[in-house]
Amino acid sequence: MLLELEGVNAYYEKSHVLQNVSLGVDDGEVVGLLGRNGSGRSTTLKAIMGLVTVRSGSIRLRGQTIVHKPPFRLAQLGLALVPEDRRIFANLTVGENLRLAALAGNKGAWTERRIYEYFPVLGERRDKPAKLSGGEQQMLAIARALIANPAIILLDEPMEGLAPLIARNVEEVVRRIRAEGNTILLVEQNARVAMALSDRGYILSNGRVMAHGSIDELKADSEAMHRYLAV
Repeated sequence: MLLELEGVNAYYEKSHVLQNVSLGVDDGEVVGLLGRNGSGRSTTLKAIMGLVTVRSGSIRLRGQTIVHKPPFRLAQLGLALVPEDRRIFANLTVGENLRLAALAGNKGAWTERRIYEYFPVLGERRDKPAKLSGGEQQMLAIARALIANPAIILLDEPMEGLAPLIARNVEEVVRRIRAEGNTILLVEQNARVAMALSDRGYILSNGRVMAHGSIDELKADSEAMHRYLAV
């Protein structure tokens, strides 16, 4: 197992937000975290990335315990978070955003040149300030994760706040990344999109894993689909 959580309990100050969460992601898989807003999906990604306090349980990357390591160290070990709010440095150029991300990551197939081939719109703006549209910001946020050559991408709400056409463009980018064998742990509010992009899924509610399995198995569980996803 590439990434494994076992019995993770995490807190925002005194609020117990993740309760005994266990899940796993294998090399080359796309695993979706499904559930309504407030179910704990994004919090799970933040806990993995060291941004939420984990009080108990274990998180392992390639068998190595990574709980309580600082985010910059986790990036060096192969984790890359694409946050919901994107966190683009608008005062830097597109190229500077990418080169800064590359410094925190590892050498590999994803170079700045390849990023521009993959995302032509970023190549056109490489020397311009990263004051971009929502869709372009999301492309840059994903590109920053890729250029770090991570073992796994933690992708948080990539279609959030985007117009339908732009959201479909971002969805297609995720499909292409998946087709190249990249490992992704995906949070996406649109259950249809999340299941279309994922190999397996975990359904969360109130910080707990309520169901898990292949996408076909989850679709066949009509009670869980209706109760936790309103599908």
